[in-house]
Amino acid sequence: MSWRITYRTGGRVERLRAGSLDEALALIEGRTTDVPGLAPIDLRVRRFDPVQQVAARAELKGPDRVRAGLDVRGDGSAEAWTGRILRRLVEQQAGEDAYAALRRVLSSMRSVDP
Repeated sequence: MSWRITYRTGGRVERLRAGSLDEALALIEGRTTDVPGLAPIDLRVRRFDPVQQVAARAELKGPDRVRAGLDVRGDGSAEAWTGRILRRLVEQQAGEDAYAALRRVLSSMRSVDP
């Protein structure tokens, strides 16, 4: 089973492959932990604070059409999500960060045999 990762930051896009889910999640965490912050963007009619901006995005594509990812915001916070077109935010449980929440959801998706 092969997992594909598309990592975007700024205008740069990297495409990576991983042989297992654990390897793919380790690659995502390694790429997204040290993302530089973003400054607020002031337009004439609207202001975008760092928390409203995505500084980096890691998209994960796996077997059985599994789609998920992680967004790192401009203030350094991270959000995990699932889905392709309609993204659903992964709710973090007590004591979990976005990486652990993504791991939990993907592990439960992959552990169910058809």
